This record gives sequence, C-alpha cells and structure tokens, in this order.
Amino acid sequence: MLTRRTLLSSAALLPAFALAAQAGGRAVAATAPAPALPGTVKSHRAPYPSFGAIERLDARLDKLLPAGAVIEKLAEGFDWIEGPLWVTQGGYLLFSEIPLNSIYKWEEGRGVSLFLNPAGYSGTRTDLREPGTNGLVLDAKGELIMCQHGNRRIAKLPSLAKPDGAQIALAERFGDKRLNSPNDLVVHSSGDIFFTDPPYGLSRKTGGDPVNDPDKELKFQGVYRLDPKGNVTLVSDQLERPNGIALSPDEKTLYVANSHGPRPIIMAFDVKPDRTAANPRIFFDGTRLIREKPGLKGAFDGMTVDAAGNLFATGPGGVLIITASGQHLGTIATGEATSNCELGGKDGKTLFITADMYLARVETSTRGAGWK
Repeated sequence: MLTRRTLLSSAALLPAFALAAQAGGRAVAATAPAPALPGTVKSHRAPYPSFGAIERLDARLDKLLPAGAVIEKLAEGFDWIEGPLWVTQGGYLLFSEIPLNSIYKWEEGRGVSLFLNPAGYSGTRTDLREPGTNGLVLDAKGELIMCQHGNRRIAKLPSLAKPDGAQIALAERFGDKRLNSPNDLVVHSSGDIFFTDPPYGLSRKTGGDPVNDPDKELKFQGVYRLDPKGNVTLVSDQLERPNGIALSPDEKTLYVANSHGPRPIIMAFDVKPDRTAANPRIFFDGTRLIREKPGLKGAFDGMTVDAAGNLFATGPGGVLIITASGQHLGTIATGEATSNCELGGKDGKTLFITADMYLARVETSTRGAGWK
C-alpha cells in the first residue's frame, strides 16, 4: 500500500461524525461526543526518557545544538502524528494524529489530551486511511489554520478556546477541480498562505496508489498560494509529492520538500514582493545521503526555519540541520520516520518533533524565525 506513512517508514479509523462547519455557504451540523485518547498513548513526566542520537557533521552545529543536547520523549503510542504547532499565548503544543482524525494538545506537566475530533474529515466514509488534519499554523489574529486531508481543504478555526466551534473553509478548489488533500502550509506576513497538495489524504485502507485514486480530480500535485480574498494561485506543478513548506526569515525564499522516493529533494523558490514565485531550484538533494545510508527511515517532509535562516528539515534519518546556503551540518537522528518539527517553547528554543509514534523535543541554542 503506497501511503505516505509506508513511504516514510521504508525501512482503525475512528468512526467519523459530522462537524459544525461553514464551507462556501454550506453548514454541516455536529453531534456525538468526542472519543477519549487511545489506550496506547502514554505521556511521560520529567525527567523524560531519551532516545536516538545527535550526529554532528560540521563544527557549526555546536552553535545551534549544545554539547549535551538529547532527544527527549514526551509521549508515545501514537499511530502517525504530524503538524506540531506551538501556541505561545497558551503555552502548549498542538499536533495532528492523522489516521485517527484528531488534533491533540500537549502541556508540560499535564501531558497529552484531546483537542479536537473530528479534525480533518467531517463526512461518513470509513475507508480513508489518513483522514485527519496535517499541517497546522496560526495566522496574525491567532486563528488556527488547518490542512484537512479528508475534507480536502484549508480551513480556519476562529477560536482556540472553542475547538468545537464553526470552521470556515478558506480553499477547497483550484479552478473547478477539488484539491487533492492539503498537506502543509506557511503564512506570509501579507496574509497570503502558501500550501502543498499531495494525494496522501486520498489513501484508502484497501490499498492502491492515491495518485491514481478515482476521486482525484487534479492531474498533478501542486504548490499553491492562497491570498486573503480567497484566490488560489498555482506556484508549481513540477513536484511528484510536494510536502513540507517554509519561508526564510526575510520571506524572500520559499522552501518545499518533495517526499518522492526517486527524487528526494528540497526545492527553493524566490518570493517576489507581490508574493509570486520565481527561479525554482534544488536547494538540497538527499540522493547521496540515501545511497550512502540506505537503511535510513523517512523522506523529506515538514520543516521549520530558525532566526538565522537555518532549516530544520525532517528527512532520511530524522531532522537534518541545513544552512541557508544548503550545507548539511548534522542530523537529529530519531531512528524513526520523522514527519515534522517546530521551534517553540517559552523562548522559541525548543525543537518539538513528531516522529511516527513519538512526540519528542530537543533543547537548542537558536530561536525560531519571528522570536526575539
């Protein structure tokens, strides 16, 4: 079965129910209580157990990760988690549990709790393998913007204090075609949203390549820009599996990960003042890394950028730390297929990591872009 998790790992959907949502003038009523956390989920307490290793390839990494840095396991027992988002005002982390159609919340000292279910799909199908939300981000107003696999759209939750409140659909189509399954997104200071749209959310429990799913309407996997007026513009249709996406601190460069096994790359695009993209180029090519270490789990997926412009990019082996000029300084080697990461915490120096069944963190010496 060619799903994203199968690809990234190479080495029971909960019953869906209706969600209150506003989508292009349509309203869907919500009923039924939210399920509890799965019995497999275990939250750890300090001192947290550690796992994996820090692989240092360049002395410059020492300025980003202290000598004693370890990978702390905050919680475990998940199916496939993604989209970590640090909420500064609340002092907590949100993240997606894609197969179980849920968003979870992690707080220091309290562990993991359910934040929202259903999160990415509000219909009645039970055959979808990855129906939940994926990438999560806050806009300038503090509203939660979500990539919803099953609903095949970008949607907004206006109030974090009311997770079961009405949602607003921001983008569902490109032209007259439904989007595949929006995967990850980043918000520009102008309010524009750049997002990726691979086919992973079309994966079915019965198998098959989602790129050939009969419900797929677009003939390509796109990278898009959504403006505040609701216009969706194509940035690129040249990537087989566009996935993680990020902006440089000055917002002049857009990075897009391609999680396609035969072409494991991170692309870069120049972002013009009008937010159109130009000069597509390969920023980092993981072919050699995979050839030299064929047993590494994972593919290029989610990423975050620090204030100096360094990328913390999930990929083969864990989280690769790559300079703005494309030099690989080292890897936070989780030993698991690693989907995404986020710099947050009380001072923007904590790197939160979603690695298959593990929620983890690493204390760094740098700060996320936008932190002071």
